[in-house]
Amino acid sequence: MISQHEFHIPVMGIGFTIDTPVRIAPFGISSVISLVDDELMEKLRAFYCDKYGLPYEPITSKDDDYRARRITNWLNLVKDLAEKRFREVCSSPLQSGSDLVRYLDMLPDSAPLRIKYEEFLKTESSSAKAALEKEIREGIVMGAIDVNIMTKIDRVNYRGNKKLPLQYNDALAALRGFAKSRLNSSLVLSAGINRFLYSYIPEFDDFFVDKKGRFKKRIILKVSDYKSALIQGKFLAKKGIWVSEYRIESGLNCGGHAFATDGFLMGPILEVFTNGRDKLYDTIYSTLIKALKSMGRDIPDVEIPMRITAQGGIGTNQEHNMLINYYKVDGTGWATPFLLVPEVTNVDDVTRELLQKAKEDDLYLSDISPLDVLFNSLKGNTKDIERQMWLQAGTPGSPCPKKYLVSNTEFTKRPICTASRQYQTKKIEEIKKQDIPEEIKKKACEKVCEKTCICVGLGTAALLVNGLDTTKEGTGVTICPGPNLAWFSRVVSLEDMVDHIYGRKNILTDPETRPHMFIKELAMYVRYVKETLQETLQPMLDKQKKHFETFHANLKDGIEYYRRTVANLVDDSENARQRFLSDLADLEERLSEIFSHACPSS
Repeated sequence: MISQHEFHIPVMGIGFTIDTPVRIAPFGISSVISLVDDELMEKLRAFYCDKYGLPYEPITSKDDDYRARRITNWLNLVKDLAEKRFREVCSSPLQSGSDLVRYLDMLPDSAPLRIKYEEFLKTESSSAKAALEKEIREGIVMGAIDVNIMTKIDRVNYRGNKKLPLQYNDALAALRGFAKSRLNSSLVLSAGINRFLYSYIPEFDDFFVDKKGRFKKRIILKVSDYKSALIQGKFLAKKGIWVSEYRIESGLNCGGHAFATDGFLMGPILEVFTNGRDKLYDTIYSTLIKALKSMGRDIPDVEIPMRITAQGGIGTNQEHNMLINYYKVDGTGWATPFLLVPEVTNVDDVTRELLQKAKEDDLYLSDISPLDVLFNSLKGNTKDIERQMWLQAGTPGSPCPKKYLVSNTEFTKRPICTASRQYQTKKIEEIKKQDIPEEIKKKACEKVCEKTCICVGLGTAALLVNGLDTTKEGTGVTICPGPNLAWFSRVVSLEDMVDHIYGRKNILTDPETRPHMFIKELAMYVRYVKETLQETLQPMLDKQKKHFETFHANLKDGIEYYRRTVANLVDDSENARQRFLSDLADLEERLSEIFSHACPSS
């Protein structure tokens, strides 16, 4: 059975949503857990077992396959706790103030279950009321407890000095941990193809469809464009694995890591999915059936569902409805605003105060990630303050206690992290020995020291919120909100945020100044291309020039698309449309100026 909600809560950081399902799945809302930090999961499992009086047997790093086992046990515990709470919701009275009515009140107005409840309230006949109550109780479902693996985080692991086999790599072990759990939910794969990981999925029967079109575990792909969805979907289909959902995310207007496209904007990308949805389904489905037949596996007797959802920068009910009604997506993802909902996310008091005060200039795309991928960050976060203190003390870099992002072998045989003290000390020493001007040396050293330990910083808040020991991790918190946060400036309840999503309430700060989600993304691309051009050595190579010309052409095509479709993208208000078109014209002019200076011929 599928949730009647129109939105889900995507993964946020490492620890911000690590136990979110315990609190909101009982109310029918789906969310996503990060599978990066098995050590954090183990600490929280001990905490929750103690809190609820449950037996706990620790899994140490000396135990065989400890990462996968920790993940399995954590997910099983989350499932058990969420289901226990869900049963309490189900059994509560159908009267004002109860958990069951709270569940129903948060549903969208058009949800069949909410309509039944409204009918129940108006019905006077006791027998009819009883029949409706029975239907309502039978119809409520728990939100999904989904999990996320960022495919780029796939550290090779060792036992002593001996490299372990491929299946013990971080991503593959996380997959195994989920596969062996009792969850009936989805694995969200993000950051592109990891061929070893994708080829490991068919090792677990739970990911295959049965004759009735059912799955025990499903695959969701987070994608940035149609071509990526088609390539990855076919790759998995050839192995007999169906992708149940494609989550389209803005390249830049999102939280966490940002993966810029070559100037392709979210609106045109969504249009391609809308028009090409049937082709995507048919192409991948035919590939799947052929693979299943060759493998001797069950062929489904019914049509298998395929969902398309969108996320990244959504901030108003109008934008939410535009995505559902015009682009025909099956749901939307709302992440960053929920950082201001204590019931949903693990955010410590200091960081949440920073979030409430954050303005547009405080939210920026940074180079702090050791993955060398753009990363949305908040100025003045406590991890950044910690990094500056270490730098001023003459000890740049982090102690690197968890090592999830180790990848560099410039100075060592075994990979280390570019945010680590070990790497940054050696790299700075190397730069200082180079025969280059002092000013260039200084800038190069500053660039090295930008990297920060996000694999710890993105999880620490979960420890702080629950009063757990942070001796190993420290108390610095990295936070990764999208720029949308600038218009959400106060702590709100779960009900308030859900009512905002469905248009029953408006919690935006100064909504008149907030740009449309598509305009904000375009502005970020304009800034991105300007900064990228400034960092490009002159004169450009022919290959570089061609790349920027293509980038510019794609952005111009996107701008023209928005101009043509403005009536479908904003509400009927003349002011709203005029403002959208005015913002569009301003950004088009800025873009033209940038390229006229950097690439005169473009």
